[in-house]
Amino acid sequence: MDFISSILQQYCDDHSDPEPAVLREISRETHLKVLRSRMLSEHFQGRFLSFLSKILMPQRILEIGTYTGYSAICLAEGLAQGGKLITIDCNPELETFIKENIAKANMSEKIQFVLGDAQDVLPILTGGFDLVFIDADKINYSAYYGMIFGKVRLGGLIVVDNVLWSGKVVEDVKSNDFDAIAIKEFNNVISKDPRVEKILLPIRDGIFLVRKIKEA
Repeated sequence: MDFISSILQQYCDDHSDPEPAVLREISRETHLKVLRSRMLSEHFQGRFLSFLSKILMPQRILEIGTYTGYSAICLAEGLAQGGKLITIDCNPELETFIKENIAKANMSEKIQFVLGDAQDVLPILTGGFDLVFIDADKINYSAYYGMIFGKVRLGGLIVVDNVLWSGKVVEDVKSNDFDAIAIKEFNNVISKDPRVEKILLPIRDGIFLVRKIKEA
């Protein structure tokens, strides 16, 4: 995931908005208590997501993959007045921790956490989302994209994380590296989709910015 030197990354961090204290605390607690803490969005990516949301001022945000709530809080910072963010995760062991973090950030009124398999939850959600963030199991990225596309308004954004997959997207991956294969296939689907404008950014582990311009 380290595509630029640590010195350059620190320079970017130092010249960007600082990480809010509550998010810094959530990051520290996640690293102390939760496995695979590298899944956390962290300072720089978190400020990017917050900035993007503030530009859009969305009324409705959907997040697929909550982890410990860091990215949901960042995205919710840009919600329009009365706006709502729905975040879905299937890990019951993190439910209490997620809700505590959301409350700690004073976001309980803005963020609705849904425990469940996204493929079961997505069909029952009403559409009209202004912004969707996908950061869940990589095998199902293409499935999630297909399920949420019709629920995103024209001009809305779909933001997808980990699309460079530690650089494996430009390598000959092993046949049993299912995540890398799924990411490469997903990236190809997006790059050829005429219904969207898209740009792949080398931020952290890669972020795809996708803007819906056609229904079909």
